This record gives sequence, structure tokens and C-alpha cells, in this order.
Amino acid sequence: MITENVVVRIARPAKDLTQTKKFYHELLGLPILGEFIDHDGFDGLMIGFENHTHHLEFTVEKDATFNVFSHTEDLIVFYIPDLDQWSQTVQRLKEQKVPCVPSSNPYWDLHGLTFEDPNGYRVVLCKKTWEPSKPSEKNHGANDGH
Repeated sequence: MITENVVVRIARPAKDLTQTKKFYHELLGLPILGEFIDHDGFDGLMIGFENHTHHLEFTVEKDATFNVFSHTEDLIVFYIPDLDQWSQTVQRLKEQKVPCVPSSNPYWDLHGLTFEDPNGYRVVLCKKTWEPSKPSEKNHGANDGH
């Protein structure tokens, strides 16, 4: 049984760790939790916040061809309820000419902006607070479950 003290790592292949690090660390401001070089043929980068139960890992496999297997609804969503912080983050991405793309789900365009990271993955900056829905709720109103 998975319990609340389990750590979740979302691992994704990357085509360029230097650009990935710039995007997530320098532009979004996420701390680097760890990096490795040539560990069994892989280089990697782990980003997130210390003492959180989740983080992202990006890896490059030596001599492998990078292919994005992403779907338009394959998203990393960051909820940024502080509008000044959200605006500053969006401005940094736009200044660096990070591609801003329309979301296939209109919810994300209504509540934020979707960008493509250097690997082609979609990242949503949502300008609201996320609160989980109760299982019995139909996901209507302010607490819509997104």
C-alpha cells in the first residue's frame, strides 16, 4: 500500500540537460536536488524542493536518440496563487522567448499559460491555488479538481 510518506519521482528523458537545467532552475526557480554524470550510461538532473515528497528527474542516455512521447495533455502544472510571482515568472519565460502554446484543455488557458520546456514537454503556470476535491464532489464551482 502506498502511503503519504512515500516519495514520488517523475522521471523523463531529456535531449539537453544544460537547457533543461536553465529552464527549471534559472527561469522557474526550482532548486537542484542532485545531478549525476555517466551513471551506467546516463546523465541526470533532479529538481524540486528539499523535504517535499515529490520531485522531477530528467535524464540523458548516452548514444540514445531522444524522442518526445508527449501528448498535449501530458503536463507539469505549477500552481502559483501569488499573482506578482506568477507574472514575474511568466515575464522571465517570455523574455527568454520560451514558446507559449495554447492548451488543448481550455481550463488551462482560462487560469494560466502553457509553455514548452526545452524537451518539448508542456508546463502550465496556473495562477490559482490548488485544492483537492473530495471523492464525492462532482468537480463543480470554485473547487473544480484541476
